[in-house]
Amino acid sequence: MYNFGDVILANVQFTDTFEIKKRPALVLFEEQGNIVVLGVTSNLKMQGIRLSKSEGAIKESVIKMNYIFTISEKMIEKFLFKISQEKKSKIKDELIKRIN
Repeated sequence: MYNFGDVILANVQFTDTFEIKKRPALVLFEEQGNIVVLGVTSNLKMQGIRLSKSEGAIKESVIKMNYIFTISEKMIEKFLFKISQEKKSKIKDELIKRIN
């Protein structure tokens, strides 16, 4: 079972190709084997919330607030780390801003 704030490594199919790559993602929630996640990228030019190596990321990264998708639990390779409570609050605030 995965929870909000877990960073995972998952096999992700890109929307513009049939290619599948292993990519980190941040879990928003899990329901009935489906996991809703935010994409994470090491492209620091992208907009989003920064994720540092000191927090557990392999590279300095960005949590992409505009890249939300659903994956099957079977697509997860492994759990990587959990983000802080402070970072979770920041993500919630950003999501609420975007919804409103």
